[in-house]
Amino acid sequence: MAVVMKPGWSKPSTLLFASEIPANEKAFSFALAQAKEFGADLIIFHAYDTLVVAASETSGIRYYDYAAAARAEKHQLEPMARRAQEAGINCEIVARPGLAADQILAFLREREIDRIVMGTHSPGPIGKLLVGSVAEAVLRTAKTPVFIVGPDVVDGSYRNFATRTILCAVRLQEASNVVAGFAAELAAEHNARLILQHVIRPQERAEILAGRSLDDIEKDLMKLIPAKLQGKIAIQTIVVPGDPTEELLYQSRAQQADLIVLGAQGASAFAAITRHGVVYKVLAHTQCPVITLSPVVLAACGAKSQKTQPAEAYMAGVF
Repeated sequence: MAVVMKPGWSKPSTLLFASEIPANEKAFSFALAQAKEFGADLIIFHAYDTLVVAASETSGIRYYDYAAAARAEKHQLEPMARRAQEAGINCEIVARPGLAADQILAFLREREIDRIVMGTHSPGPIGKLLVGSVAEAVLRTAKTPVFIVGPDVVDGSYRNFATRTILCAVRLQEASNVVAGFAAELAAEHNARLILQHVIRPQERAEILAGRSLDDIEKDLMKLIPAKLQGKIAIQTIVVPGDPTEELLYQSRAQQADLIVLGAQGASAFAAITRHGVVYKVLAHTQCPVITLSPVVLAACGAKSQKTQPAEAYMAGVF
């Protein structure tokens, strides 16, 4: 399959930082570092549902002042914009009324954005989405890669936000060509080591290992790397049986990964709500940022959607 990816996905020229108020400081630091590294423009985007009530000087009638609400929201974001400008980054603030996920996705249709950067929430009360409803909706439907900073991610300032090791979750399926190809482009851009990891679930072990060894599968994973990058980046392949979430988290720590790359075509609202989706569990506990490729991105690159078996819906989220 010929995989076609936009150059801006691995070397962004315009970043959108999806901000709350107060902002997720750790996520903003990563956004700022990426904008500085790539010389990219930074858009600080905020959607709000708070309306400022004002009174007419003549009639005394109270009304909603939309313009005042927008000014109030932007005012709270100005310190971040000044930090970006002081770092030599071209920065703009966009504040819009409405639901955050809807407004972010609408903005993506209006402007050419290469990467979204956003934070997630820590696990909340029972029934609350593990990663936050906004991040959950965006990572499933955005038309561009989403860089997510989870609650357990370590501040990258101690290593100057360098990306030296990238861990990419793959399977021997068509969509993994896109995911692995994207991860390889990132590794080439950052001069980083790339680790391709395939976790064999217990229910798949007999079928996958029939007539093949783990070494055979590890060799097959190398075929996922685009020919133009073969031999140009350092690549390691790992194939292990086990639970995908546990193995990804273990390897990310053991290999001291600076970034995890995941395909999210299996991610679903059901998986998020039940807290069993691999993507959502990784985001909740990983110590490094994660870049996800949504079904929209994968389809745009030519990957066909793959159906998830009902009995395995709780495992959805990766590959």
